[in-house]
Amino acid sequence: MTEPGPRVTDNNWVLSRALAPAYHAHTATLRGVVRQHLVTRALRTHLPAPPGRILDVGGGDGTQAIALARDGYQVTICDPDPDMLGQASDSLLAEPAPVSARVSLVLGDGHDAATLVGDGWDATLCHGVLMYLPDPAPLLGVLVSLTRPGGTISLVGKNATALALRAGLQARWHEAVSLLDDETTGTEIGNLGVPSRGDDPLQIQDLLAAAGADPVIWHGIRVFTDHLGDTPPGPDLDTVLEAEWQAGRRDPYRQVARLYHLIHIRRS
Repeated sequence: MTEPGPRVTDNNWVLSRALAPAYHAHTATLRGVVRQHLVTRALRTHLPAPPGRILDVGGGDGTQAIALARDGYQVTICDPDPDMLGQASDSLLAEPAPVSARVSLVLGDGHDAATLVGDGWDATLCHGVLMYLPDPAPLLGVLVSLTRPGGTISLVGKNATALALRAGLQARWHEAVSLLDDETTGTEIGNLGVPSRGDDPLQIQDLLAAAGADPVIWHGIRVFTDHLGDTPPGPDLDTVLEAEWQAGRRDPYRQVARLYHLIHIRRS
């Protein structure tokens, strides 16, 4: 008997960005592996114990959701790109039935998540989305409202205060100077080949606080490996991951990390 696949709810006004192939390729590089591993490690430290209901806004190809489903969480991905959700669906077919059954897929924009999936979530994730928005504040307010009082909010975004570092380490000097001249929200062509921008993590913390969520901790992601391009993981991966984890938890290293990972709790 064929096991039922993940549930997909359509929302017919969504415009696909068709970024799935580029994103899938990126997740297999050392940079992609470092990001996913560090985020999952932090979530396992700070999320409420499973089982619990988790909403992954912009969860894309399901890499994060599947890792959490394996841990016993019920995870719903809400993403506006049908190609990304197709990747997630394909990946879920390779998972054991109990894991696949714990993941639901919803096609739609995160700003409308309350209508699409409701609220009261034990944790709300939004990883790698803010850099594509001209103004992160509206979505941040939505994320807090979706989360139950006392629940966890997890954000991963591009660190605007350190965007020039990659270009400089790769000897792309003109780009480095340009980013240094606009280090508050510098715009660049990112890993997926489309324009993206950064935010100061402290400003994102302030916006979350104004929306009703208190900070717990923030980590830096890719302190040492961000400039390595599409380098694949090597035999020293475990050591690389530990070095990145340790550096990303402390200053001054986390200040120059490519990405920030913020953990907040919604006020009761």
